[in-house]
Amino acid sequence: MKYILNVLYFLVILLVSPILIYRMIRQNRYRQGWSNRFGFVERKNADKKCVWIHAVSVGEVNATGTIVKEFENQLADYEILISTTTDTGFARANALYANKHNITFFPLDFSFCMQRAFKRIRPVCCLLMELEVWPNFCHTAAKENIPIVIVNGRISDRSYHRYKKIKFFISKIFKNITLILCQTNAYAKRFAEIGCSAEKIVVTGSLKYDTAQITDKVEGADELKNRLGLTDQKVWIAGGTGNDEEKIILGVFKELKTDPAFEKLLLAVVPRKPERFNEVAKLITENGFDLIRYSEIKGDPWKPSPALSPNIIILGDTMGDLRKFYCLADIIFVGRSLVPMGGSDMAEAAALGRCTTFGPYATNFRHTVNVLLQGDGAVQVQDGEELLATMKKLLSDTILAEKIAQNGQNVIRANQGATQRTIEQIKNLIAG
Repeated sequence: MKYILNVLYFLVILLVSPILIYRMIRQNRYRQGWSNRFGFVERKNADKKCVWIHAVSVGEVNATGTIVKEFENQLADYEILISTTTDTGFARANALYANKHNITFFPLDFSFCMQRAFKRIRPVCCLLMELEVWPNFCHTAAKENIPIVIVNGRISDRSYHRYKKIKFFISKIFKNITLILCQTNAYAKRFAEIGCSAEKIVVTGSLKYDTAQITDKVEGADELKNRLGLTDQKVWIAGGTGNDEEKIILGVFKELKTDPAFEKLLLAVVPRKPERFNEVAKLITENGFDLIRYSEIKGDPWKPSPALSPNIIILGDTMGDLRKFYCLADIIFVGRSLVPMGGSDMAEAAALGRCTTFGPYATNFRHTVNVLLQGDGAVQVQDGEELLATMKKLLSDTILAEKIAQNGQNVIRANQGATQRTIEQIKNLIAG
């Protein structure tokens, strides 16, 4: 089986190589970590037992925060190695853990790459954040009697329908999974329906509520405010936005600005993917707005703060600053949700005590959507027209906006506790 997979992987790489090369040249992606991808991974302390945590990208890396902290507190004699797939995930992991833990790129799922990686890492346990199950990875771990735990497990609508079509194949892969720690009962049911053994499935809750820092302000927010020259303006932050979504946001903002009551409203747009920064910058100017790129003033302490005219839009084109932008907001729109892209994490916005809104396509965060809406802790809109009406209402009724913000923070607090339940399951596994 592994040889068939190797051939298939090779053919896929041949097919997508033009795209990879284009992105390497034009978008500066996939240029680093190739030795890691072929299994050449180094340990910091080879004498310690090692737990290998894999987190695909930024969202999954962020979700490791409380798990890693509890490992440091309760299992300090274990070395932690964190792998990630994307450049942005790798950058985020380094920002969080580079001084303490080993950060690497996840190997390609060729059998020889995985065998080399396992031989060099020698983990006692592998933790997969949310899902990200690869056949040769799972086969190699099972062959070496290394337990695999899916942490914060979930199956999106899209993946669920795909897996059901190939249930015969996917169930064989999941036989090599030791334990599946799910976010919700609904996800647990999905794992069972694609062939996972029921006795391996445990509902521990979502780590997103634990990693969402409940506070009114994060470190660096005041500096961001000062660098942008903000004073008493009302601020609307559109964070984690996706393709075609900014057009809708800009249209709503343009309409709001025609009302004298909202003339001084300031908008900051923070796209989800860095390769889209230039595209969104162009879109802003083409819509007749003046543009401030935060990247141009962030690293220059001598550069004066910009003059914030009513026609200005701020582009948050830096990595790692989204939560700082959220702290400046009177109202937050959480992106990739007005277009069918699955949404972005609204828990971190609500945890900051800001009035949070999002669109109808937040299918990847269904549980968070449900608990926030049930607790009157956020507002969901169906399209740009409803977003416009909602913005007018929330900007005009500050008491309502503040109540929604407070409710949202309370909802996040009430749903915390998954970290400890997860750690107890892992401790029982590796102790046994």
